[in-house]
Formats: sequence, structure tokens, C-alpha cells
Amino acid sequence: MSDLIARTAIDRRLADIVGPVIEGLGFELIRLRLMGGNTRILQIMADRPDGGINVDECGAISTAVSASLDVEDPIEENYVLEVSSPGIDRPLTRLKDFDIWKGWEARIETTELIDGRRRFKGTLAGIEGEEVLIALEEGKEEVIIGLNFEWLSDAKLILTEELIAEMLRQRKVAEPEDGQFDEIEETGDDEESPEPTKH
Repeated sequence: MSDLIARTAIDRRLADIVGPVIEGLGFELIRLRLMGGNTRILQIMADRPDGGINVDECGAISTAVSASLDVEDPIEENYVLEVSSPGIDRPLTRLKDFDIWKGWEARIETTELIDGRRRFKGTLAGIEGEEVLIALEEGKEEVIIGLNFEWLSDAKLILTEELIAEMLRQRKVAEPEDGQFDEIEETGDDEESPEPTKH
């Protein structure tokens, strides 16, 4: 399991429990984080393998994941479960994401300094073996560099007008033919999220 999907030991343990449940419903686990605070929040991002997940599907995942976590009981404290889509400026957590989103702008951070820097902003240029390729503007030149996937600490798409237009185009293609739409709850992160489940 990639550290970008589940960072800490408890995140990875939770991902091992809920990942198969999410996959069994026909979706993929994109990211999982157990956040601290007075009431802990378990944030799960999921998506279809070909992209696009709606509020009802997030609700179905939440129900199935809740049942699985109630059996395993890995979190001692009370917590709130939040299941959402990855949003438009989605995190890139799997090697294949960097190939799927080739041609789009992204921000990548690395664990170690590479040529004196940890942050890279540029256009994704696919993958080569275990390396993520990104085109960077160096002065007037465009340089493509390779970053080993294991070096990455964080990566996400950059929200641009072009990306928003592409997401809207994809959603239009996936719209029901009869024009019926679910109401989408707006959140601050452009993510579709049903009511959180409290435990």
C-alpha cells in the first residue's frame, strides 16, 4: 500500500480493512486519513476505476465500511466517518494516477531534497518504470525530470480552468439520459460528500 494512500501505521491498518470492502463494491480507495482532534475523523476518498462517483455511491461505501469497522473495531475512540470523491484537484496517490492524468498540471512534494528542492510544479508527462515524469519550466526551457515514486510525500492536480472544464465535460458524458440528477452537497474542497457517519 502506497504511503500516499495511507501515511501512518494506523492509516495503513485501516486501509487494509476498508480497501477490500471498497473494491468489492466496484470502487477504488484513493486516500485514507485518520485525523485527530476532540472527535477523530476518518476521511476516505474513493472513486470508480474509470472515474466519477456520486453522493449515493459514497453513502453505500460509508454503510459498508461502517459495518466492516464495527466488526474489526480498530479505532478505540469515537470517530466520524466521511466518505467523499477525490474532488477536481484530486490527490495523486498511485503510480498509475500520474499516467492517467498525463498532460495536466500538478504539484509534487518529495521526502528528500532533490537538486536542492522538495517541491515541483509542472505538467505530468506520464511514468517510466517506477518514475513519475514531470515537465518543469526552467527559464525559457522545458525540462522533463523523473522522480522515483517512492520519494513522493504528496502530489495533487492543480485546479485550473481547463481542468474544471474537462471534469464538467466528463460529468456531462456520464449524466443520466433522462436528465435526473442527485442533489450534490457543496463542501469546501469541491468534494461530493454525504452526511458523515458518527461512531
